[in-house]
Amino acid sequence: MDFHLKLSPAYVKKIAIFRALQLGDMLCAVPAIRALRASYPDAEITLLGLPWAKSFTERFKDYIDRFIWFPGYPGLPEQEFSAPVFCTFLEKMIGEEFNLILQMQGNGTIVNPMIELLGAEYSAGYFKEGIYAPDNGLFMEYPNYGHEAERHVKLMEFLGIPPLGTDLEFPLTARDYADFNETALPIEEKKYVCIHPGSRGAWRRWPPEYFAQLADIVAGQGFTPVLTGTSDELDIVNAVVSHMFHPPVIAAGKTSMGAVAVLIERAFALISNCTGVSHIAAALKTPSVVISLDGESDRWAPQNRSLHDVIDWTVNPDFNLVSDAVERLFRK
Repeated sequence: MDFHLKLSPAYVKKIAIFRALQLGDMLCAVPAIRALRASYPDAEITLLGLPWAKSFTERFKDYIDRFIWFPGYPGLPEQEFSAPVFCTFLEKMIGEEFNLILQMQGNGTIVNPMIELLGAEYSAGYFKEGIYAPDNGLFMEYPNYGHEAERHVKLMEFLGIPPLGTDLEFPLTARDYADFNETALPIEEKKYVCIHPGSRGAWRRWPPEYFAQLADIVAGQGFTPVLTGTSDELDIVNAVVSHMFHPPVIAAGKTSMGAVAVLIERAFALISNCTGVSHIAAALKTPSVVISLDGESDRWAPQNRSLHDVIDWTVNPDFNLVSDAVERLFRK
């Protein structure tokens, strides 16, 4: 397939990517950003994102040069909207004089008019039929199908940017390994299984007692169950522990994002809800069993189904399917 860039790299020197979402969402956009960087190697690429994503920009410094905090907008639930703060952001964006802003948030129903306010010479991205989008030939109808990573690669292809695959990435740094070492967890590489019972959305959480049963299966196979999560998820982790017969190692609340990634990299496997850590496991090629409760497993679950066993709980709410998948990990 031949690709012809719709906007010349000789002209486009400042690009902004608008994607103000959480970790898993951001990791799924990396394949598209990778392709964007390859086609615009000399451009300055800036991420407009949520506050936490400054660290994401630093981790993916090969692809993204700068970070600007996006302060929220009416209809977007991630942050409380403040009109004065947004006006300050708007003034800053207009002063930046970006050549191109990419709307990679979603179908554009809420944000496409806002994107036009940011003062870029060109904007590109997605639109939904019947909803506003600039008539400039740079907006494609949102592909409401396929994996999330594939959807963003399709946008790059639409703009004439050759794809560079849909594999996820999660670069690990010396600081990540140092943070991991500081935890001094009593575990041996490839002799433990990470179990992550939390998720930002309560509707995506599998019951703690089920995770406890899987953790006991892990222990019964001679592996150490390691419970991961944030400090905010300690109640969930403690609920898992209360249903277990074997003592686990608790890493929850003790690890930075980078340290938990090292923990997953060195693990025998991961068992989790379909959430950010499942994307880290996919990027690091650590085998996993993922329980999907959002009804969109084809969109969000890991793509390599030979390495990652995915159970769509909304279709097959059968504990035996999950426990069989865990048993298969050890048979492999």
